Amino acid sequence: MKIMTHLLDIDDLTKTDIDSILKLAIELKQSHIDGNVPSLLHGKTLSMLFEKPSTRTRVSFEVGMNLLGGDAITFDLSQLQLSRGETLSDTTKSLSLYVDAILARVTDHSLLEQLSSTSKIPIINGLSDKSHPCQALADLLTIYENFGNFDVQAAWVGDGNNVANSFARACSIMGIDLVMATPKGYELSPETLSKIESSGISFSATNDPQKAVSEADVVYTDTWVSMGDESTRDKRLSDFDGFQINSKLLDKTEALVMHCLPAHRDEEISTDILDGDRSLVWTQAENRLHAQNGLLVHILNPAQDAPK
Repeated sequence: MKIMTHLLDIDDLTKTDIDSILKLAIELKQSHIDGNVPSLLHGKTLSMLFEKPSTRTRVSFEVGMNLLGGDAITFDLSQLQLSRGETLSDTTKSLSLYVDAILARVTDHSLLEQLSSTSKIPIINGLSDKSHPCQALADLLTIYENFGNFDVQAAWVGDGNNVANSFARACSIMGIDLVMATPKGYELSPETLSKIESSGISFSATNDPQKAVSEADVVYTDTWVSMGDESTRDKRLSDFDGFQINSKLLDKTEALVMHCLPAHRDEEISTDILDGDRSLVWTQAENRLHAQNGLLVHILNPAQDAPK
């Protein structure tokens, strides 16, 4: 198995890596249910750096490290000497002397690239403007648990944002067929489109949400107004008119529904769907913990193929 150094995008992982992480995640989830999570990361410390607000990422990583017998130290980037002029390189080199991995949640993806260029320990992307690979792992775990494999037709309806780009790339790695429905001007990045189109999965893009969901097994959406987009909120709400996941859109399908949270109820998704029988949303949220636990063990204890 290849030893991974950094996780900046989901395609820093191979299919074999993801299979290993999901296997660990499933077994660790069961051990959590049984109240007997093995201390696979005893003596390991994760430093978590946050430039953007976080609920699920921060809590799930802190709890995960604790459950696995390790420790997590959380900083707002403004608390570090970076705010007083220390270079990012010097900060990273110093942290590398004390901890075993760094999780960073940042506004600009280039900051992660700078961190990884000087770090001798793994850098994990906890969310950037470009991608959200940890969420993609939880999404894959959720799909696998519910369908038993990845022979699934997925549809994304909404903004081609960071979560969409990571999910689309995850689909291309694991062989999940995908239809993307976005308004004009909100498509996936050209880099992601190029990777998907060369992957061999069945992929299509449309501006018609109804067409996207017509044969879907699972329909995924995210907020229309991401952090940093608040100034364009009114325009976005207008542009995304007709893209809400609701009973009318899903009337002729039995598709299950995913959302990475936080949700703006009755904007991109109706409350009855979010809280209804179709919803996998809360399973997704729970699976952030378990998928990330699998990732942490994969990174920090690579000799451990599975819990003993």
